[in-house]
Amino acid sequence: MNLKPWKTVSSREVYKNPWIRVREDVAELPNGHTTLYGVCEMGECVGILPFADDDHVIMVRQYRYVQQENHRWEMPTGGMHSGESREAAAQRELMEEIGYRAGQLNWISSFYSSKSVCDETAHLFIAKNLTPAQAPPDKTESFEIATLPFDTVLQWVMSSHIRDSMTVIAVLHAAQLRSTGGWGKKEESHVAR
Repeated sequence: MNLKPWKTVSSREVYKNPWIRVREDVAELPNGHTTLYGVCEMGECVGILPFADDDHVIMVRQYRYVQQENHRWEMPTGGMHSGESREAAAQRELMEEIGYRAGQLNWISSFYSSKSVCDETAHLFIAKNLTPAQAPPDKTESFEIATLPFDTVLQWVMSSHIRDSMTVIAVLHAAQLRSTGGWGKKEESHVAR
């Protein structure tokens, strides 16, 4: 089956702030009909699963306004700045959120956080060989930090206690790499400079 692209007939900005832009498009479908389509543009972001050692990860907790909760653990995440590489963004987020820099930063996946209405690409990394390094957090961020057993974090992902999509995907990737013996192989092929 050859799926044909839709054509943008018109587009107007509905809302914009430093983090997101919302637009409303009129799109023409291949059959000639038109539809109204809302798009939220958020750009690119990073998520980093930092291993303190082979069996422990460093996680953060913060108040999440949209979900109105502060009890769920997640890995360090954040948006990329204009002109910033995904590796530089990952290192910055580690320093801002947990006070470490990675000696070994390995890309594991890139994905669309919500392909139907959001234009956002998330890049995921595993971080190892951590050394202390500080960067000031964003003005709106305040974190609780803990070093937790990876097996516990994996259980929380499997029971849906951890619900952050970037954390879920990174933890499942790490579990797969650990269980198949691909842990070292994947790292060697994707070591960031």
